[in-house]
Amino acid sequence: MEISLKLLEIAGMVALLLWGLHMVQTGIQRAYGPELRKLLAATLGNRFKAFIAGIGVTSALQSSTATGLMATTFTSEGLISLVTALAIMLGANVGTTLIVQVMSFDITQIAPVFVLIGVLMFRQGGVTRTRDLGRVGIGLGLMLLSLHLVHGAILPYANAPELRAVLGAITVAPVLNVLLAAILTWLAHSSVATVLIIMSFATAGIVPLEACMALVLGANLGTAVNPWLEGGSTSDPASRRLPLGNLLGRVAGCVMALAVLEPVTGYISLLVPDPAQAVAAFHLVFNLGMALLFLPILPVYARLLCRWLPVRNDGSNPAKPVYLDADARTSPPIAIAVAAREAMRMSDTLQQMLGGVEDALQNGDRKRAAQTRQMDDILDHLNTAIKEYLTSLDVRKFDERDHRRMREILTFATNLEQAGDVIERDLVNLTNKRIKRGLSFSPDGQRELLDMLERLSNNLR
Repeated sequence: MEISLKLLEIAGMVALLLWGLHMVQTGIQRAYGPELRKLLAATLGNRFKAFIAGIGVTSALQSSTATGLMATTFTSEGLISLVTALAIMLGANVGTTLIVQVMSFDITQIAPVFVLIGVLMFRQGGVTRTRDLGRVGIGLGLMLLSLHLVHGAILPYANAPELRAVLGAITVAPVLNVLLAAILTWLAHSSVATVLIIMSFATAGIVPLEACMALVLGANLGTAVNPWLEGGSTSDPASRRLPLGNLLGRVAGCVMALAVLEPVTGYISLLVPDPAQAVAAFHLVFNLGMALLFLPILPVYARLLCRWLPVRNDGSNPAKPVYLDADARTSPPIAIAVAAREAMRMSDTLQQMLGGVEDALQNGDRKRAAQTRQMDDILDHLNTAIKEYLTSLDVRKFDERDHRRMREILTFATNLEQAGDVIERDLVNLTNKRIKRGLSFSPDGQRELLDMLERLSNNLR
């Protein structure tokens, strides 16, 4: 009975760790989601720049799954090449190791400080972004606190014969360790949380260091399963290229690492005596090694994936440009005309977003609000495609009227994209909070908001 209660207690602490990580992820996504997507979309054609962008975005989000889903979307829409997307994923896998490096040190004493600052920002911040960053502070504090609680809970049982017998049977086979950690990471949707728990086991001396390293390999494998299951479309095999490429790369890396696991563990333990820091160092070394191995061969790897999963064009994707004809580039007036026509598709999407906010305000429909949020991605993709198309034209053939018209279209598309960001970041978020908290407007306030949305819609038309 006592053991069951203790396991339940530890499970609750792990849940607290996952919730803290979730607060960090959602806080960053709400505060800087559009900016992070733009950062990824800006890594066109340069895999080394994309690798750095993947590190930066994932370091902020603390979720390679989220980065992978964004990169998968961009790739399926043709905004970035498969080589660039694969480089982003290599960077994302390195990015997840950075917070693990920080938390491998004993900084649990500052957990209450993070929570205090986070609560003050959340309660006092009048600006939405300030409140979102407050969530990040609270989440970091909860993560540190949960790790401290987990370590304190398992330490008294470190030398229990029953526990050591069970763990000894589980950790005797490195391949079994990899599979076990992969399943746990897939269930938790977080390699960060899994590696942090492994570090706690290593610090307490419950699991041998070599077995901890094998578990880390499993965590890296498990984090590639979620993008494969959740990213891409089953109707278009090409959208599965990136998650499959990432998963196969993880499998190959784990196989190679298992072959040299024993000597590498011994070498790292000599350089880094602290068990938790040794686990964190192995996590970083593995992902850096994967990047060094795959970055030079990404073009060849991408061609193989394209051959295995060919494109299926069905013309049903609203984020794909319809009118940007490559042959029209030879005639500036025609090229500018088709770009203007594509920009009008953006206005149609923005019109739908305004209608979605209106429906959510009137009916309290959270599903409609979620659909409206997703439409902002269409604006982002079309805006990028229009800019690339116009900037690829030979401006030497332009007269003054062509230059002026091109500037007008670029400004128009940029303004529509920014308007979509405002709707997603402010109106949809506030509507979701109102629905979640069960709040309602007064009849006059409701009418005023709906009148404002109607005026905006009329202006847009």
